[in-house]
Amino acid sequence: MLQGKIEVANNGGTYVIKLSGDVRLNLCSALETYLDNMFLDAVFKMVLIDLSEADGVDSTTLGHLAKISIQCKAQFGFIPSIISPREDITRILLSMGFDQVFYILGEMPEQISDLNELTCEHVNEELMRDKVIAAHEILMSLNDDNKSAFQELVDCLQIDNNKF
Repeated sequence: MLQGKIEVANNGGTYVIKLSGDVRLNLCSALETYLDNMFLDAVFKMVLIDLSEADGVDSTTLGHLAKISIQCKAQFGFIPSIISPREDITRILLSMGFDQVFYILGEMPEQISDLNELTCEHVNEELMRDKVIAAHEILMSLNDDNKSAFQELVDCLQIDNNKF
């Protein structure tokens, strides 16, 4: 599996977020910062998430992606799209309930260029734990299966967090 990377582009308020390789927790801090700025953009129109070159996406990353949809719906009144041509990735998305919060498309409508890679930010352990908890709580809010799958993890992380 290729090391994960996240590339982004913005064309007049139309954002593209492309995940490639094996996207893991270490990239989520940079993604979260980017998303915060994206949603503050006065000319924000839409966001498209491209998973066409993703080999794997961990649950923390999935939580951040779910947050995109929840925020788009609440703040702007629309449901974003995910490009997912790979059956294995699509199966994960469906099992997490993403078909309820995204339009899942099997192919990219057109080729996107001018993508810039996000770089990892160093985040202390306590802050990272808080981000992991928040991402999983978002996933848990999507359906009961997710709640069952991630409740124990969140409980353990919260117990560890209370030790600090």
